[in-house]
Amino acid sequence: MSVDPALRRLAAAVLLPGFDGTTAPPWLLDLLDDGLAGVCLFGQNVADPDQVRALTDRLHGVRPGVLVTSDEEGGTVTRLDVGEGSPWPGHAALGALDDLAVTEAVARGLGARARALGVDVVLGPVADVASEPDNPVIGERSFGADPALVARHAAAFVRGLHAGGAAACAKHFPGHGATRTDSHLTLPELDVDADTWRQRDLAPFAAAVEAGVDCVMTAHVVVRALDDQPSTTSSRVLGLLRDELGFDGVVMTDAIDMKALSARVGRAGGAVAALRAGVDLVCVGNPVFPERYDDEAAARELVDAIARDVPGARLEEAAARVAALRPPGSGDAGTDAPSDARALALGAGAAGRALTRRGDTVLAGDAPVLLAPSETAYAAGTRPSQLARQLANVVPVDDADDAR
Repeated sequence: MSVDPALRRLAAAVLLPGFDGTTAPPWLLDLLDDGLAGVCLFGQNVADPDQVRALTDRLHGVRPGVLVTSDEEGGTVTRLDVGEGSPWPGHAALGALDDLAVTEAVARGLGARARALGVDVVLGPVADVASEPDNPVIGERSFGADPALVARHAAAFVRGLHAGGAAACAKHFPGHGATRTDSHLTLPELDVDADTWRQRDLAPFAAAVEAGVDCVMTAHVVVRALDDQPSTTSSRVLGLLRDELGFDGVVMTDAIDMKALSARVGRAGGAVAALRAGVDLVCVGNPVFPERYDDEAAARELVDAIARDVPGARLEEAAARVAALRPPGSGDAGTDAPSDARALALGAGAAGRALTRRGDTVLAGDAPVLLAPSETAYAAGTRPSQLARQLANVVPVDDADDAR
């Protein structure tokens, strides 16, 4: 069955795929020319800063309004600094320090560096509350276990990213912090009453919305008190975000290739259901990690399915929101980004202030220190943060304005 070309262009306009390689493949450039919303950068797309800037310039040059996004949380989750690890402390360190000026300054520096490399939307902050110690996917990516603390730092991170010239995306609504399973692998289900969810998980997202966050990313999580469907495909859950929190920006999915959805309904089925439920932008995911698949075939499959199975009026609404998404500031945003060395010094200073020591931690004699290899984390990969190699020579950041 043939599909109206206008519907195909609208379908492309709500997709954000990943791709393989450090240059833009021809199929991606063709889809961008046909209206594709943009791309999500992953580690395999990054070699060095000059290469990334050349890549993002090429992508932006195809058509005005192309969006380049990247997971840049600080700590263990980075794409732009995949080789050495992020120079910025993760959310847990910032929450432990609990200095909003430092959180805002770190986000400002992170956002400015991202914009200097041509990234429009930073996929952060993480607004999940770390209420489950055995959570395998959030953990130190969260600011902490206190909802009020997470709320104030999520808002500060949004303000900082905006000051650095980047758009912000709070994640993972309606909260992934209380799960004991990883949605990359299976569908987490939370059997929690509505009052507990509201008191524990809702406040950080409300604070991010109040701070002017540009996007909110959904979680592939079932919250039984809200709906028996995964939140990404639940009109009830997305309705809370729109109607109760008053969010009128872009609602974006977590990667639609994650097994929480794809193992049940496939990538195309998940994308269609999410858009029908009220999502505006579908993040396709990483075609290289953890399991390789054909990036072009996946993107074209989703365009076909969305154009065929999502009503045109819904696509028009979603595409209009995505088209309105722009990083704050001028096209020159990011030109005041700190150098790599300065970023690392500032990040190490902030992380060092968050360190705490209990008891006698002095090693006697020539005692060896053994560092266990990192395990695979699906959100982070396997690379450690370069901050771990710097904390022996920490220079405290006493003036948060130095992070500019």
